[in-house]
Amino acid sequence: MVSVLQTSLGLLKSRLSRKIVASIFLSLVVIEFIVFIPSYRQRRADKLRELETLSQEVIATIKANAMLDMLSTSLLVEAQAVLKTDSIILGAALYDEAGQFIDGFGEMPSLGVPATGLTQIETQLTDAGTRYDVAWPSKQFQDRYILVIRHDANSVKRYMVQYSALIFFIVIIIAAFVTLVTIFMLERMLINPLLLLRDDLCQAADVVDQPQLAEFRSLKQAQQDELGEVIQAFAAMFGQISQEVQERKQAELALRGEQEKTEALLRNVLPVAIANRLKNDLSNRTAIASRFENVTILFADIVGFTQLAAHTAPTDLVCQLNDIFSVFDALAERHGLEKIKTIGDAYMVVGGVPAPMTNHAEAVMAMAIDMQAAVKQHPFKLRIGINTGPVVAGVIGKKKFSYDLWGDAVNIASRMESHGVVDRIQVSADTYELLKEKFQFEDRGCIPIKGRGRAHTYLWLPSVKGIQGTHKGMPLQALP
Repeated sequence: MVSVLQTSLGLLKSRLSRKIVASIFLSLVVIEFIVFIPSYRQRRADKLRELETLSQEVIATIKANAMLDMLSTSLLVEAQAVLKTDSIILGAALYDEAGQFIDGFGEMPSLGVPATGLTQIETQLTDAGTRYDVAWPSKQFQDRYILVIRHDANSVKRYMVQYSALIFFIVIIIAAFVTLVTIFMLERMLINPLLLLRDDLCQAADVVDQPQLAEFRSLKQAQQDELGEVIQAFAAMFGQISQEVQERKQAELALRGEQEKTEALLRNVLPVAIANRLKNDLSNRTAIASRFENVTILFADIVGFTQLAAHTAPTDLVCQLNDIFSVFDALAERHGLEKIKTIGDAYMVVGGVPAPMTNHAEAVMAMAIDMQAAVKQHPFKLRIGINTGPVVAGVIGKKKFSYDLWGDAVNIASRMESHGVVDRIQVSADTYELLKEKFQFEDRGCIPIKGRGRAHTYLWLPSVKGIQGTHKGMPLQALP
């Protein structure tokens, strides 16, 4: 019993238990009191009828004296004489058959008599239940009199209070017992499984991506009922969600890897700043273009590549070309320049786009010198042309994006290469003005340029030691 009480008190900490227990307890109390009300009324009526039986002495005396034709005014005197001193009859009133008052003694009853007389007994409980008046019809007295007797009902009132208290106590005991039994059953059949399920739900949120760590206690105590089916459904749902989470994580990892590959490929195709702008504007593609007032463009061409291609296997030729251009790519990255494109055996690079730089001409010249040094390791020779001027740079079109340059400065740089000298670096007059203090040049004079007429050009002079040049602060490092 003690353990049941302890369990019950523990379960009352549960909000659900408190609601269920309160509902059951109040329901039992209400039902018991609904049943009690008619029982109360019946018991009180029985006790009041017992008071009525005590009036028989008075009624018998009046009947006997009436048969002897005693004066009506003397009837109650004789009746009062037979009463004991502790009688519960407190008073009486005598009326004729027409309802006219004849005589009375003690406390006068408050129950009146109608002028038409009475055909049956009438009663009235007054003075907060302490007085009980009974009117006896005239047929009790040969249709000559009507008698109204007042009784002391305090004993009935006290009895009903005791009776009500007893019933209330019994109701509380029954309700409490049923409630305790209900709590005990709730613990085993509902509350404990629910608490275990709650803890398992909290644990499931933490281990949904690691199902091997899950230890669901509710499954070990699952019952063969609706709650057990809910617990089984939870376990099945957890397994399904866990599998989906793992599959999604794998898909996200694969997607992230593919995204990184795509972004890396995009960064290799386009400058980082342009690639970011293109990704942000991909849903509403517009031309991406910016004007740069002062940049330096380099064109390099492998001399004799066409003749070499006629006598070399395509695979070997492409591999050699890839080796050379890979070295050029590394040089462009080292000097902070932007590779624009390759066209066949031609290579184009620019300094000053997409991020402006103050030493663009010097950096391009340093790369040109390093390119000449690098190509010496292959059976090729380069013809390099450089020009400085304004350009427009950007990405146009909607497919196969490429970052490109447009403007007269680009055309002049191309002409510097095509009209240049094999194994030499030719620069335009604009580039020469930017580099003449840092590099040594040979004045080539004015030469005819296709589409431009005659233009003044300069050829870079290697140092006595060879191709590594004399550009200040930019020594050629070992190539990868």
